[in-house]
Amino acid sequence: MNAPVNLSFEAHKATMEDVLQRQKAAHLRDGPPSLEKRIAWLDRCIDLLIGHQAAIAKAVNADFGSRSPEATALTDVAGSIGPLKFARENVAKWMRPEKRKTTPAILGLFGAKATVQWQPKGVVGVISPWNFPVNLTFAPLAGIFAAGNRAMIKPSEYTPATSDLLKAMFAEAFSEEEVAVFVGGPEVGQAFAGLAFDHLVFTGATSVARHVMRAAAENLVPVTLELGGKSPVILSRGADLATAAARIMNGKTLNAGQICLAPDYVLAPQEDVETFVAEAKAAVGRYFPTIKDNPDYTAVVAQRHYDRVKGYVDDARAKGARIVEINPAGEDLSQQEHRKIAPTLILDPTDDMKVMQEEIFGPLLPVKTYKTVDEAVDYVNAHDRPLALYWFGTDEAEKDRVLQRTTSGGVTVNDVIFHVAQEDLPFGGVGPAGMGAYHGHDGFREFSHRKAVFQQLKKDIAPMLGLRPPYGEGIRNYLASQIKK
Repeated sequence: MNAPVNLSFEAHKATMEDVLQRQKAAHLRDGPPSLEKRIAWLDRCIDLLIGHQAAIAKAVNADFGSRSPEATALTDVAGSIGPLKFARENVAKWMRPEKRKTTPAILGLFGAKATVQWQPKGVVGVISPWNFPVNLTFAPLAGIFAAGNRAMIKPSEYTPATSDLLKAMFAEAFSEEEVAVFVGGPEVGQAFAGLAFDHLVFTGATSVARHVMRAAAENLVPVTLELGGKSPVILSRGADLATAAARIMNGKTLNAGQICLAPDYVLAPQEDVETFVAEAKAAVGRYFPTIKDNPDYTAVVAQRHYDRVKGYVDDARAKGARIVEINPAGEDLSQQEHRKIAPTLILDPTDDMKVMQEEIFGPLLPVKTYKTVDEAVDYVNAHDRPLALYWFGTDEAEKDRVLQRTTSGGVTVNDVIFHVAQEDLPFGGVGPAGMGAYHGHDGFREFSHRKAVFQQLKKDIAPMLGLRPPYGEGIRNYLASQIKK
């Protein structure tokens, strides 16, 4: 007896397949979009963000239960407009063919040309996550549109109000042949990942990325995977602990730690731990004098994530860690309307604790100690390569040693997260933290086909004739010149 057909999955896939084919047909019909067309697409995105900023803040707040409009304006609205403007300002330069040297060089002297031409791939699929649902949809689009592609988007089911808003926003400004948005749960995501895009971008959990990459492989679709992992902070001896703690806790409490780049654990000299704890408490007290009803402090997005993060604390406590909850007003957070968890330091963590095994994605910060910086480096290298690494200190030689001996997607020195805000730097992971990179020029390149074009001389010259049969002295002399050190 045949297994029952998943009609929902098949129906979703058929609908999306139809749109994909229409977008591919439009791409072939219209050809590579002009500079003006690409700028118009980027401008439409900017206009959408400016015109819907209040609606975006409202939708994101509804999805999280509590997230301030200022936080959303900073990370999701302004944080999206910046990449779009940067692409708009530079796309004309990026589109120019890139000159390369000819081989052998003599051909170039006589007029042969070698160039790389940047060609749109066609249709790019975007699977965006819930933590920054607007930014992580629009930021990839800066490179996708600059490169001249069309887009199909699958936003997260964990932020349904924002996903519905995104669908309505794009429908206002783009035809379905240019941009199409598909909302829904895992069955929609599964069908989406299996489409024969010309490129696919996924931002989310490493565990889900394995399924996405497997589905993409069926159609040999190239992928950009922006994942996460456990991004370490190394506090050097001599680091300004007050400044370091303030910056680390600012990064850890932004979006309540629900950031792929959030500092995931700290490696600190034993003698500095208590000072770091005191400075972390002071910093959180300045940022959030209260937590329970403070609109500036973001809630955890869903009950399952709240339970997961609280479970990490319970597990660490049961296995002997010292728990330092930073709750400046001493509020009872067990009685609250939203899912807020106070910033929590976990001291003396051990590797058998779940909080040291899994990406936290919440406002918990384990603090481990080290005796030498080489010990800290060895600890980082004994685990999966992280999306980011952060180093605080003044010893330039130590900084260089740490950067040279560790591999991570990116690095911020003397702060956390900020490298992602540098539009002219690539953003991406390595290994389990991801593959590929975008932002700025690197995004344009990621979503373009690099077409090699060689333009030969119009007439043969003697060295060319000498390499053809019947073989004689010419080719023997040429080979002798090449087959040597």
